[in-house]
Amino acid sequence: MANIKSAVKRAKQSEASRLRNRSCKSSVLTARKKVLAAISAGNKEDAQKQYSSYTSVLDKAAKKGVIAKNNANRKKSRVAQSITKMA
Repeated sequence: MANIKSAVKRAKQSEASRLRNRSCKSSVLTARKKVLAAISAGNKEDAQKQYSSYTSVLDKAAKKGVIAKNNANRKKSRVAQSITKMA
């Protein structure tokens, strides 16, 4: 552990942000899993509904800086493509 006061504070802040980021990434993965499950089940209506919540979660993660903006856009695009291929 750090001895300097500022380094101790920085370590606490880093740990707090790590936990926040981990939680946010976990919610992104859970939302993605739900969309892909709906796609594999062949339920287009459910897939579109899950996709809208997935995009919301991705946009929030990108806004917070947990993932990059282009990364979020790429993930949304790929899932959207797989939904349109279901038709």
